[in-house]
Amino acid sequence: MKRFGITRGVSPRETFTQVGEIAKEIEALGFDMLWFVDHQLGMKDVYAAMNIAALNTKRLEIGSAVTQLQTRHPTVTANATTALDELSNGRAILGLGAGWVSVHSIGLQPNKVNEIRDGIHLMRRLFAGEVIDFNGVEGQLATARRQIPIYLAVSQPAMLRLSGEICDGAILMGSADPEFCKWQLQYIYEGLEKAKRKRSDLVIDLIVSMSIDDDEQKAISDVRAWATSQAATFDVWKQMPASWEKYRPQFREAAEHYHYKDHLSLHAEHKQIVSDEFVQSVAVAGNLNTCIERLKAVAALDIDRISFALLSGGRRRRLHQLASDVIPAIRS
Repeated sequence: MKRFGITRGVSPRETFTQVGEIAKEIEALGFDMLWFVDHQLGMKDVYAAMNIAALNTKRLEIGSAVTQLQTRHPTVTANATTALDELSNGRAILGLGAGWVSVHSIGLQPNKVNEIRDGIHLMRRLFAGEVIDFNGVEGQLATARRQIPIYLAVSQPAMLRLSGEICDGAILMGSADPEFCKWQLQYIYEGLEKAKRKRSDLVIDLIVSMSIDDDEQKAISDVRAWATSQAATFDVWKQMPASWEKYRPQFREAAEHYHYKDHLSLHAEHKQIVSDEFVQSVAVAGNLNTCIERLKAVAALDIDRISFALLSGGRRRRLHQLASDVIPAIRS
């Protein structure tokens, strides 16, 4: 495992100056990818954040993890992404998903798989500068300059297959558990095989939420909000590994009580819904040695990059711990 990234949201309390400074630091520490969360009500604008990061770095790839096709028309997203690509000198990546907190928080429902498939094809045509019929009106993206890579956030079977069929990358969501990830990878392979594509045609990026602390309960509390958000999304799953069926009551309760305005907040009341056992199954939490051993197990899987969620509260401390203690241990 040689590739590592960071994924983060921008709190309303954080300045864009700080966003640029942290982006510089992420690049200086050797990371190669910087993802930004798109949550239009709870966080600062994802495109402003990505553009600031682009102007403050020279090497990092920068992308949304993830945006979706409902809060912005695809032409708006395509235009904003080409602007990011210009500002970054060709380092933009478009991360798409079905939508969860960003669409639920305005009373909408996530896109269906076929809608996402159609949306990806439309984005590709826009990036190619094709003339497209928009409801009887022809138009094309004047800022098109290249095919910007499209990554898809995936966790369930249909989306996993879709990423293998037509995407440049898969942002693997859901769990840092090796057995769970192996279950997910099989569906990606099915998609690759269906489209007669090679494994090298797809970059698989695993998102990991982690907290390192000698006090295990403190570490678990640190990642509990993220684990609760995952539990809420799992409620609608028709298929999941057999070992996870026991958590379905927690998934139902999380879905019923999740407060979208407090998405990923360390202070959200809803984070107490899920058990310690579930938290430790989806996130990595514990002392340094425990976390490194967990990470080595997932790094041994058929994935191309691990991107760490940069939790609030001591972000620079977390970054330097990753760079100085965690990543060298994984590489060794």
